[in-house]
Amino acid sequence: MSKILCLLSHPPSSVEVSLVQKVLDFYKVCHDSVKLFPKLERYSLGQKIENTILEILELTLQAAYQPKYRKIETIRKASDKTDLLKYLLRLAYNVEAVNLKKYLLLEEKAIELGKMFGGWIKSLT
Repeated sequence: MSKILCLLSHPPSSVEVSLVQKVLDFYKVCHDSVKLFPKLERYSLGQKIENTILEILELTLQAAYQPKYRKIETIRKASDKTDLLKYLLRLAYNVEAVNLKKYLLLEEKAIELGKMFGGWIKSLT
């Protein structure tokens, strides 16, 4: 019951809701791309990419509902996961699981997420 009261007492701001939506949109694009990965990479690297995005989504939602003094740590974790995601996307390109055009699109979206997390951290410090 106290968790519910905590959630109600700290509703997310429009920026936080916007970031959650960006992560959801990014997942959709990645999911469509992973479906086209070669079978060997689809169930290893592709699955890791999707799981990492889901972890970023989970951390973003947690941070959106946390009190201000706890947000920074959670946002930093999400930012770190976003950095990992960039490396995984580069690896997907290097093993030719994704073409250059799709890689550049995914990389651009990952960089945008990273900048948004950085801005969120900056706004809290």
